[in-house]
Amino acid sequence: MSPWISAFRPRTLPLALASILTGGFLAKSTGQFNGPVVALAALTTILLQILSNLANDYGDSQNGADSVHRQGPLRAVQSGAITPAEMKRGMWGFGLAALGSGVALLLLALGVAGTWVLLVFFVLGLAAIWAAINYTAGARPYGYAGLGDVSVFLFFGIVGVCGTYFLQTQRLPLAVLLPAAALGCFATAVLNVNNIRDITSDELAGKITVPVRLGPRHARRYHWLLLLLGVGGAVVYVALTYHSPWQWLFVLSLPLFAFNGYQVWARQESTRLDPLLKQMALSTLVFTLLFGLGQVI
Repeated sequence: MSPWISAFRPRTLPLALASILTGGFLAKSTGQFNGPVVALAALTTILLQILSNLANDYGDSQNGADSVHRQGPLRAVQSGAITPAEMKRGMWGFGLAALGSGVALLLLALGVAGTWVLLVFFVLGLAAIWAAINYTAGARPYGYAGLGDVSVFLFFGIVGVCGTYFLQTQRLPLAVLLPAAALGCFATAVLNVNNIRDITSDELAGKITVPVRLGPRHARRYHWLLLLLGVGGAVVYVALTYHSPWQWLFVLSLPLFAFNGYQVWARQESTRLDPLLKQMALSTLVFTLLFGLGQVI
């Protein structure tokens, strides 16, 4: 595999798309689905996710988190397959591409009529680019202070779902926050597995993630909490908006989350946690498809 493709971390991309798909399904359930808007939102999200992955590769190599103590896959800058200068150029390229795609998305969805709304979404877009870069890169990476969970919850959940929904419908019912929060919890659970796996190397590098703060045992309890809150958000949303038994279709995905929670609790060796990252990301995508289909059938 090309070192660049590996640095893009393709297994994270389905998770990035989950919030966009959810926003699309929810808009479809109201009869206001806009395919071009969803497609551009998906493209922008993928570009931002790749930017974040490149910045994470670069930042962790510079700050010492990618060391011989790390249990995960060897990273591109860490291994020397891509130089730091090349990685920075790649970050610039994807940052500009995400900005261009985001501006095109806003103009397509909002035009120039709603100036203040356009401005709010433009600022959110800039914030997303900043967050993607400064998670582990930059002078003061917020991921090293344990704030990565908050960022992932907001951008992979609240902003992704609510933003996609609003850009199609021009409105935002409070109930939409429930599936948005569910997606945010599941995305944060993926990050939590990653951080439990890397707890030793992160602590040595001064990267104070939530699992470093909580310790391995409490971090696993926190993982179960994220899974339960995610499922709970979907349950409450369906209860509030119930109109068809098909809305409970997402229940079929619950064994996947139960399996992930049990395995994260049972696997104490860091090297055995890595496959659960992909499994959690794919479980979230399965949940998204089942939940979304249940809303539109």
